Amino acid sequence: MARNLYFSEKVRSEMDLYADLVIEALKIYGQDVYYLPRELMNEDDLLGEDPTSRFPTSHKIEMYIENVEGFDGEGDLFTRFGVEIRDEATFVVARTRFSAQVRRPDNEITVDRPAEGDLIYLPLANKMFEIQHVEHEQPFYQIENLPVYKMRCTLFEYTGEDFDTSIEGIQDIEKTGSYQYKVCVTGTADAEATAELGFTTYDSPIGSVGGVKLITLDRGGAYYTTAPSVRFVGGGDSSFTLGDSAAATAVFDAASGTVTGITLTDSGTNYATLPTIQFIGGNLGVDSDYRVGDTVAQQLSSTATISGEIQRIVLDSAGDSDMCLFLAHVGTDDGQYHTFAAGGELINTTRSGIIGRGLTIVGVTEDNKISETEQNDIFENLSDDFLDFSEDNPFGDPQ
Repeated sequence: MARNLYFSEKVRSEMDLYADLVIEALKIYGQDVYYLPRELMNEDDLLGEDPTSRFPTSHKIEMYIENVEGFDGEGDLFTRFGVEIRDEATFVVARTRFSAQVRRPDNEITVDRPAEGDLIYLPLANKMFEIQHVEHEQPFYQIENLPVYKMRCTLFEYTGEDFDTSIEGIQDIEKTGSYQYKVCVTGTADAEATAELGFTTYDSPIGSVGGVKLITLDRGGAYYTTAPSVRFVGGGDSSFTLGDSAAATAVFDAASGTVTGITLTDSGTNYATLPTIQFIGGNLGVDSDYRVGDTVAQQLSSTATISGEIQRIVLDSAGDSDMCLFLAHVGTDDGQYHTFAAGGELINTTRSGIIGRGLTIVGVTEDNKISETEQNDIFENLSDDFLDFSEDNPFGDPQ
């Protein structure tokens, strides 16, 4: 016969009390972790893999680590190829707390439950775990309620994924493990020009003096928003007083942001030596405003565009625009292999709305961070302590 209607375990007040007690216990005995939802970029429909996954956000939430005597799994394995750490852990999160996190207005979690492939960063151990399976029926229907999710996780192995969070520990995984290009750049210089004088000889002590008769534009500069003013500096002689200075105007091309010519409007007088020409103003952009996380790109001669994300910036000793940028997640829009070319311009596309973000590339090297985890050299050096292959029989008795 059916159950007695007057005795039921499904009492809403008791179920809510049970869920609240679980949340309180997790807040007391749990750990603050960061949950990183995965964003698929180019999923392999056959194998279901996506090596270029992005993790654009992180969400702080309390979880309980079910392991009591250390991490599960096979532990640390020493192989001929290096050390492999195969830690595993089980995290427990309250259903209602996870649902509340999903409902937050700044949330980017698209599912109502933890998903396989998402990541959990544990600041306590400074380790990242990947969710392999989500168990939603343990404990099994206590008072007809399922208050928690249990996530069985393995230690995450970084393979080039893109992290865009503000958590330093998480970003360090990308900085130290991604394949990077070291692109050294120098700041874009102003326009340059030289003057030529037309001399007139006077009796001593004045000697030969004259005015500017010709100006040659040596370099047009870049990233001018308005025409700069032209100024003549120096060229005098202590034996006489300078007369009026020469004057000129710059011809400005707004489309390219460069100076294309100089028009001499006044030759001036009493120049004994060549004056120096300076270009003042023009709202030349600040070319050193690059920040970690910005995307930079270079237009290649093959019409392809290569771009990457800044992971680290190293300034030169002077602290000016000469610096080296470490770029990860480098790729081209044509899908083929290219590399950055020295001599070209590197544009900050993240701040493309501001004029003057171009830098000249002076050197490019590849920085393989993955090789830093290899320990073959260490094992080879250790083997020299008990195996000497210079002997006729290194495995026999000592000679």
